[in-house]
Amino acid sequence: MIVTTKKLFEAAYGKYAIGAYNINNLEQAMGLFRGNVESQAPFIIQISKGARSYTHKSMLEAIIRAADALFPEAVFAVHLDHGDEETCYDAINSGFYSSVMIDASHEDFETNVAITRRVVEAAHAKGVVVEAELGQLGGVEEHVAVDEAGAKLTDPDKAKEFVERTGCDSLAVAIGTSHGAYKFSGAQTLRLDVLAEIQKRLPGFPLVLHGASSIPQEEVERINAAGGNLKGAKGVDENLFKRAAELGVTKVNIDTDGRLVWVRVHREYLKEHPEVVDFRPIGKIFMAEYAKMIAHKNEKLGSAGRLPEIRKLLGLD
Repeated sequence: MIVTTKKLFEAAYGKYAIGAYNINNLEQAMGLFRGNVESQAPFIIQISKGARSYTHKSMLEAIIRAADALFPEAVFAVHLDHGDEETCYDAINSGFYSSVMIDASHEDFETNVAITRRVVEAAHAKGVVVEAELGQLGGVEEHVAVDEAGAKLTDPDKAKEFVERTGCDSLAVAIGTSHGAYKFSGAQTLRLDVLAEIQKRLPGFPLVLHGASSIPQEEVERINAAGGNLKGAKGVDENLFKRAAELGVTKVNIDTDGRLVWVRVHREYLKEHPEVVDFRPIGKIFMAEYAKMIAHKNEKLGSAGRLPEIRKLLGLD
């Protein structure tokens, strides 16, 4: 069942975070639903601007609707990830998305406020909730690339002003993470001190953590052993997720870790079976491995086992 992120965040706040997972195709969708149902977790499906154009946005929406029918127990939100203003309006007017993210974080503060406010007004008129972003993460996300020097942590005082002036429903904050597989040199560190200051100024308000893939080194090593060439990839310590949740983070975005599973499964299988031309056996392995990764992430986020209480809260059981 598709719900708004607002309902999920109200249930999770201060206790755990909801996993937000990007998908682009059938195999990811099936693995995602299986992993969340098996671990009994509510979740958020994220669709990026790139995913909407990978085949066609209607194709991906149809896959999600089919999965919803196949897994009636599932409770999830459908979220537009890193949308520009035009894409946000398209998603809002489609009637399919329950949540959109307007990312104007690359603009100056006043422009970010103005763009976000326009999107909020359009979304709220249709019952859609809005995530915005303040501060800049480094790395690469869709069409946005920010180097290490250009990354900017979220200013707690500005965060309070931004939320008050825009009316957004949740805020993505920059506290030391980065996008993509090619993280900055060294391990990623969550600035929990900055997060705590933001929470003090916005008590009870849902915060979002982007760029939160952990980049498991075992995955990197297996990919490289099967012919890959990933170097210097580091991620976030997933054991910090629950601490972040206590400080107001209710949504954690995970994309790259899923891509690593995809690459690892395909590289290993094709290396071991160079004669294969049937992609379906590989797809079956990936769906099982992706579901396993999702279930593991939900344990770290604290959302595993929460589905029964969510369904009861929503009056579904």
